[in-house]
Amino acid sequence: MSETDIQELINERNIFPCFFGSALKDEGVSELLEGIRVYTRNPEYPDVFSAKVYKIARDAQGSRLTYLKVTGGRLKVKSILSDRNPGSSEEGAYWEEKTDQLRIYSGAKYESVQEVEAGRICAVTGLTKTFPGEGLGAEEDSELPVLEPVLNYQVELPPGCDAHQMLRKLRQLEEEEPQLHIVWDERAAEIHMQLMGEVQTEILKRLIWDRFQVAVDFGEGKIVYKETIETPSEGIGHFEPLRHYAEVHLLLEPGEPGSGLQFYTACSEDVLNRNWQRLILTHLEEREHPGVLTGSPVTDMQITLLTGRAHIKHTEGGDFRQATYRAVRQGLKKAKSILLEPYYEFRLEIPEEVIGKAMNDIQQMGGSFQPPAMEGQLSVLTGTAPVSSMRNYQKEVVAYTHGKGRLFCNLSGYAPCRNQEEIVAQFGYDPENDPDNPTGSVFCAHGAGFLVPWDQVDAYAHLETLSGFNRAAEIFNNIENSAVEEHSGRASAYTGTYAEEKELQAIFERTFGPVNRDRRQEYSKRVVHAPSETVYRPIKQTKKRDEYLLVDGYNVIFAWDELRELSLTNMDAARDRLIDLLSDYQGYKKCTLIIVFDAYKQEGHREEILKYHNVFVVYTREAETADQYIEKTVHKIGRQNDVTVATSDGMEKIIILGQGARRLPSSVLKEEIEQARQEMHAEWKEKQQSSRNLLIDNVSDEMRAYLQNVRLGKKQLDDPRQHREESRI
Repeated sequence: MSETDIQELINERNIFPCFFGSALKDEGVSELLEGIRVYTRNPEYPDVFSAKVYKIARDAQGSRLTYLKVTGGRLKVKSILSDRNPGSSEEGAYWEEKTDQLRIYSGAKYESVQEVEAGRICAVTGLTKTFPGEGLGAEEDSELPVLEPVLNYQVELPPGCDAHQMLRKLRQLEEEEPQLHIVWDERAAEIHMQLMGEVQTEILKRLIWDRFQVAVDFGEGKIVYKETIETPSEGIGHFEPLRHYAEVHLLLEPGEPGSGLQFYTACSEDVLNRNWQRLILTHLEEREHPGVLTGSPVTDMQITLLTGRAHIKHTEGGDFRQATYRAVRQGLKKAKSILLEPYYEFRLEIPEEVIGKAMNDIQQMGGSFQPPAMEGQLSVLTGTAPVSSMRNYQKEVVAYTHGKGRLFCNLSGYAPCRNQEEIVAQFGYDPENDPDNPTGSVFCAHGAGFLVPWDQVDAYAHLETLSGFNRAAEIFNNIENSAVEEHSGRASAYTGTYAEEKELQAIFERTFGPVNRDRRQEYSKRVVHAPSETVYRPIKQTKKRDEYLLVDGYNVIFAWDELRELSLTNMDAARDRLIDLLSDYQGYKKCTLIIVFDAYKQEGHREEILKYHNVFVVYTREAETADQYIEKTVHKIGRQNDVTVATSDGMEKIIILGQGARRLPSSVLKEEIEQARQEMHAEWKEKQQSSRNLLIDNVSDEMRAYLQNVRLGKKQLDDPRQHREESRI
């Protein structure tokens, strides 16, 4: 293997050379230096500034030091750094600070320099917002290792130690050690640390003593629980004390296990300005949101901004913070919450003669395991078990194996708690009496703000709730649960006339039988002859069926000549034009109109449902076509409602008719829209003419006669008002 091949493998981190020796005895040093010279490449650094933060520390005077490596360009004293890349399209950075000093350390000593070139390591003072793994300039952030703490320990301070001062010092440790999680309990005025186990507590005791000369202790560790939701809900937050205003509507949906919190927006910028939407998303991401069962952090949830409202004069940034927090809490109260507990993924190595006891112990813990395997003289058992049951099991393993057994545990994730009611009762958490996390909202009336409980907020909200905004969740949210036949390809385009549509209808009925959209209409027309003594009650009126019109957006665009020509220049303009035309049409027809567009080629795209004025616009998720979405929607609502599908796709005909829906060809839809436009225009002209407000139509009969004579040029000797005056005399 050549030196070039070795250099390539080392550069790709596929092989790692090892050198042996002793620097104290000067053995192997020259070989190490020669190996570095031969087998490493000199990196080529770009001219654009970039740097990677790898450590946060403090010097003897307490100044915060940011250790970083310059990976491109040069870094000079008094340079302005931010956490935004130069090519980013974001409007503004989250922080922007100046470098006060550049230090080159050698042990405990350092040298201050004016400039650091690419490839060198330095410590920077003046930066207060950096964190290990952060990329500065053109450098991207590193993927930080996820260390999920599962135990919560109370920090027991010595007598006379101020908790707030100690909290500030521990926050410094948290910056330097990313695996630390410091939690301040405001109500109990206690400091808690979320850690992995007892070994970490011993290390922290020594570290805190060395740094701050404070002898702390730790209480008994408690399990770190989390919460999620099982059912979707809409959370509404309103904050309107005097001279303040903000309202936020959020859709809370269950997420995949282990997905954490994910945030999206489905709000049009015509409804709420982009800057306010970004602010709401920032407030969603900036903190852990407590659940309503135990106050534990919520996870595995998707939060989507549906809509919101600001006041042109009275809205401030803090108003949306309050409204956002309250919307999350109100949504959690309305949803069905689930308590989650952590699970270990374990590997147990024990002698073969005690494998039965180990398997019985795991079952008693509520865990599960794979069939045991043999590795040499030991049996190996792997599986998962709750942390609450297994946290002290290491001591038992050592005892019953006489020191021959070993237990390895890694966090597997969170799963529903086995004894949720018992744990919730132990916490005794009352979400409605948590002053830091209110569930209600603040509204204003008669110049004063008043608090509205969470279960009454929907009635007070200024914007439409989800039931009105989305014609509710059973149409859109539950459609995903319907069984839908998967199709391998898209159907070919079909642009038939209305006559051809009737012919397709006849073919379908000859093959499959007549389409009966509402048998109750047939029954209500029957005439029944019965004996005279029989008493008949009038047939109950059937409930009025809702009318739905589903439009295959892109299919219609390419079926209409003017939209097809516009799409060749700008597809967005063609799409917006179609939505505007259908919005006007819906105002005339008064039906529920849903326009479906494909987004199946967009990687990672999730389903979006937006409301544009009076119509609903749906963008399908990845790998789902508009045809598939329309099919499952018709399958869900076609039997109970009058559903019409506007499409020129001939293959959709069979499925649509089979579900009791009608199909409207794109050409016929175009004719109906044009006819509706003409009728609306004629109706408008008629109203304009009939709404003329003439003076002569709003006076007394005597005055009307007088005005008519004046208009006709006839001589009128006296004003009728004169007669009234003379009669009074």
